[in-house]
This record gives sequence, structure tokens and C-alpha cells, in this order.
Amino acid sequence: MKFGVFYEFQLPRPWTDRSEYDLLQNALVQIEMADRLGYDYAWEVEHHFTEEYSHSSAPEVFLGAASQRTKNIRLGHGIIQLPTNHISRVAERVATLDLLSHGRVELGTGEGSTTTEIHPFHIRFRDKREIWEESIQALIPMFTEQGCEFHGQYIDFPLRNVLPKPFQKPHPPLWTACSNLGTIEFAGQRGMGALGFQFVSPEAATAWVNCYYNNITKRLNKLADYQINPNIAMVCGFMCAETDELAYEKAAGWTFFIFALQYYSKHGYAEPGKLNMWEKYLEWRETPKAQEALHTGLIGSPDTIRQKLREYEKSNVDQVILLNQSGKNTHEDICASLELFAREVMPEFRDREPEHQAWKRKVLAGEIQLEEIDTTPFQKFMGQPDEHLAQSMTSANLKKLLDERKRSETVG
Repeated sequence: MKFGVFYEFQLPRPWTDRSEYDLLQNALVQIEMADRLGYDYAWEVEHHFTEEYSHSSAPEVFLGAASQRTKNIRLGHGIIQLPTNHISRVAERVATLDLLSHGRVELGTGEGSTTTEIHPFHIRFRDKREIWEESIQALIPMFTEQGCEFHGQYIDFPLRNVLPKPFQKPHPPLWTACSNLGTIEFAGQRGMGALGFQFVSPEAATAWVNCYYNNITKRLNKLADYQINPNIAMVCGFMCAETDELAYEKAAGWTFFIFALQYYSKHGYAEPGKLNMWEKYLEWRETPKAQEALHTGLIGSPDTIRQKLREYEKSNVDQVILLNQSGKNTHEDICASLELFAREVMPEFRDREPEHQAWKRKVLAGEIQLEEIDTTPFQKFMGQPDEHLAQSMTSANLKKLLDERKRSETVG
């Protein structure tokens, strides 16, 4: 099992003139520390216009800075929103980062999640999946060919040599965002690494890991001529401290992450500058739901976290991505947590990584046949609402979304 750290750049109100500056500078220190401690990956998201939830709109700039302060840790886009970025600029920026980092880039891509993020880029929300697929088809040749062109329904790119080319040949490993469990199956079919959230149980993890690898080995349907990247990673709320009680005290950021994710999914985005997400969170965090959320994820003493990880290890999850830059978790607590985990927990699982890689090689070669497990009983990630967004929105919010889509009919 490998380990990564994950960054949304959450910044609850109130803000000062230095809030964003301190947030980014502290994150660089944390990633530099994670590199020294032996963590495998540092992942950063891309979001736009999402106050408090994510101030991470230019991941390529931040990861470029991180590339010069680290030596070994892989630098992951988790993810680049392809519909909101010109595809040649994606290729250029990813290749440049790969050259600067001596070939340490992991390329995660996705569609974007909300009309608030997508519509300002003159893209219709309903087209985002098709744009993502065309973008992948247009992107891959840009990494390898001296001249390429693409003429599709959404992307029209003339014959050009997109420069520079990445350090990794033929291209950095490909991942895709899995915001709901069904997209893990989709990622397997496309032959891309799956970036999702923590499974509700080890049994759910086993079902979805089997589904993913069975799709790669039996039902592969790639979008373009790229190298497959058989990997499944789960993002977990994280705080490691000397005792469970101390970890719970320091891990309130995880509950803010869950609250903000669910709130924005259900209610959409308020008028800029008007919503105080932190105040709404304070009302919610004393509820039973908040207390329940606090006890999910990898939060606790080294012994507690070790026991949880052993259960997920049995399911053959490839990577666990630790989210402890969330809410108002302090820089000092984040650093202490990363150090304690690396010293007391990580070595055991890193020592068994060769065994997992041997298992994976046999699965991909067909020497091990995985059981086809029904995934129907396991339909949500840890911390997600009981039903998918489309089912859980109120009538008023659904009407609001439909009205937004109707108004955007002429956009793009």
C-alpha cells in the first residue's frame, strides 16, 4: 500500500489579508516534509469560485513550486478539469511540470462538478462528459506526436506540434476522478487510475476493487492510445495523534470537509461573498451526524489507524490518500500528524508493498481471477449523502439547477 497527501486548500471564514498566503506557504512546507518522510504522492485539486471549500484554482502553479522543494514525492493533479481548460494548454503545462520535476507528474483529469464552476467558461453543464472524452482523445497525441490535429464536436484543433513533450514516456500516468462509486467501474473500463473517497467498509472496498480490476482485464475500452494505469486510490479524512481522544480533538477539519461538500452539493452556491460556510458548519457540528462523521476516516492513535488500514489492505486498495489540510486544522497539527504516522504506521505497510505489486501483476496477467462481486449493496462513499445528488436535491434546488441549464442553452 502506498500513501499520499491531499490538498483542497480549504479556507473557512473569517479571512485576513494573509490567509491565502499563509495557506499556500504552509502547504509547501507540509509537502516538503512529506517528501522527507517518505510519502509517495502529493495530490492537489482544481476548483473555481468555491469560497471556503477550495481555494485551489491554479494547481499547476503550486505543483511547480512544490517540484523545486521536493525530490521523490509524486506530484498529482487530482484533478485537472478538462472542460474548463484549453486542451493544448493542459498538455503544455503538464509536460513542463514533468520536466521540472524530473518525471514525477501524475495526471488526473475530470469533468468538473457544478454549473457554478463550468458556466463561466462558456461550457454547458450537460456536455461535460462528452467534452472530457474528446479532450482525452485530443490530449494523448499531443504528448508524443510531432504534429497532431483534432476535429470533434466540441474541440477543433489545427495541425500543430505541442511543446514541450513530457519527461515520462509516452506520458505521465493517467487517473480520473470518481466522485461517485459508479465511476470506479467506468475508470476500470477506460484503463485509468481511479481517484475516489474512502469506502464505507472493507467489504465495499473489496467489491469495488474487484469490479475495477475485472473491468481492466476483461472489459477494457480505452478512449485513445495511452498506457493503462491500473491503480485505485481512496481519499480518507486523517489525523494521527498519540491517543484517539487527542486525534478527535484535532480533526474537526474533516467534519467541515464533509459538511461543505454535502452543503454545496445540496444547495449550490450563494451570491459571492454572502455565504459564511463556517457559521453554518458551527450549527451543524454538534449534531449526531457530525459526531458520526468524526469517527470515520483514519482518525485516531497509531494503533487505531493501523487496525483500520489492515482491513483495507486486504481488499488490495493501491493507495490511501490522507486529507488533513481541511477546515481549520492547524499547520502544527498537520505536520505532527504526518510525522507520527510516517514513524509509527507507514513502515509496516510499505514493507508489504512488494507483495501487493506481485498480486497486481498476476491479476493483470490473468493468473489470478477475481470474483465478480455484486456492488449494488455498496453505493456510496464514506461521508456522502445517503442518495446521489440527483436524488437528494430538494424540488426547489432541482428547479434552480434546471433553470440554470435552460439559461445556458446558448452558451458555448
